[in-house]
Amino acid sequence: MEKTNWTEIEFILQGLSEYPRAEKLLFVMCLVIYLVILLGNSTLIILTLLDSRLHTPMYFFLSNLSFLDICSCIPPILDSFLTVRKSISFFGCMVQMFLSFAMGATECMLLGIRALDCYVAMCYPLRYPAIMSKDAYVPMAAASSVAGLVDTVVQPSVAMQLPFCANNVINLFFCEIQAILKLACADIAINVISMAGSMLILLVIPLLLISFSYIVIVATILRTPSTEGKRKAFSTCSAHLTVVIIFYGTIFFMYAKHKSKSSVGPDNQDIVEALISLFYGVMISMLIPLIYSLRNKVVKTAVKNMLWEEKL
Repeated sequence: MEKTNWTEIEFILQGLSEYPRAEKLLFVMCLVIYLVILLGNSTLIILTLLDSRLHTPMYFFLSNLSFLDICSCIPPILDSFLTVRKSISFFGCMVQMFLSFAMGATECMLLGIRALDCYVAMCYPLRYPAIMSKDAYVPMAAASSVAGLVDTVVQPSVAMQLPFCANNVINLFFCEIQAILKLACADIAINVISMAGSMLILLVIPLLLISFSYIVIVATILRTPSTEGKRKAFSTCSAHLTVVIIFYGTIFFMYAKHKSKSSVGPDNQDIVEALISLFYGVMISMLIPLIYSLRNKVVKTAVKNMLWEEKL
């Protein structure tokens, strides 16, 4: 197969191009979801800045997660729904992968740190203010961002070294590294090893931290004699645990789908993979602020106070 210089490559984001009516419906759905994402996450960030009751590690981490969700890949996805020729340059594809890796890796680290925050709050309540002081939780969030940026530089940079062949069709709505590697006409062993190391550090280690934290948290809660105390304790961490299950469940299902052999036909399998990647890229960003705001009395009260002050 003929190899092409990466500066001359254009990829075709296939998506659901063969189903224009479905694309129009998805465009409307994704546009509404993106507006909800902007409104929900922006509100959470503004509340965290303005309301002194939200000046805690928990809401600081949540505001960081909200900022990541605002900087999502949804605008390019919306553009692809409306564009007849769904091509993207190699550089544009790399930019999308940079953003995707930066958000995904940083979010994994923040979810792990948030679990550690729950662990300290539940198991060491009297020492919590001293342990999770501003001098501790701000560097934690900064370290998460640095780890995400390092991964962002490494993975796409390694992918840029690959030669690509004539096939340039990506059966997704945006550039995803698994799909890009399938189009390379060279040995991708280095890329696979690099991704495995990245997943171990930025995906598995935070998941182990989350698992350890919640095992100890549940054991601590079960030792609480009061039924009301147990209920409040479970309520405090249930929102974070829900987000973790949705976030990691979608990631593992998406990557397992790449590895498994499906019983459906190749065309249907491409559609399923495209819709799964769309769910991961769009729905996850909307669910986080909704889950935390709908299940949190402090956030609800802060929203009511902000709206009341605006009326006055």
